[in-house]
Amino acid sequence: MSARRAPALLALLALALPGAGCGYALVGKGVTTDVSIKRIGVPLFRDLTGKPGLDQKITQKVIEELLKRGRFDVVQGTADVDAVVEGELTSFLSTPVGFSDAATQTQPNRYSVVLIARVKYSKTGERESIWENDAFSYRDEYDVADAPGAFFQLEDQALDRLSTQFARSLVAAMLEAF
Repeated sequence: MSARRAPALLALLALALPGAGCGYALVGKGVTTDVSIKRIGVPLFRDLTGKPGLDQKITQKVIEELLKRGRFDVVQGTADVDAVVEGELTSFLSTPVGFSDAATQTQPNRYSVVLIARVKYSKTGERESIWENDAFSYRDEYDVADAPGAFFQLEDQALDRLSTQFARSLVAAMLEAF
């Protein structure tokens, strides 16, 4: 290597090295859960929304999502557990956001649903929670067919999707360091 090229090469390396440690990493790879927590209780979420069956659907999906993590034994109760996830469904809003006749806006064909909950994740016997959020929310949209009977079927499908995604987001927020 020539003497004239060495300084240029060193300058190039000096510029390239900081870029190698640019900070890109997998989001959520850290875990904020105490390693002593082996068994988590998830009692039935309290429902203030009046939406029939929503409390059972959300509770079940949260349990399923925790089980998918593979690190916990999860039960629907509070007896003999290391930690508890307590939830209260505070709001369920279904709002038309699309119309088949945009000019008159008389026939909705797309709805937005938003679920808001108060959730607390705490270790048994400790006053301070590990994680809590008084307004954890998730939003989804679904289309409605012109057939009157299809509305309820599509709404049920949207609620299943909403429940699954809500639980996935909730468990990620509770357990993963961001």
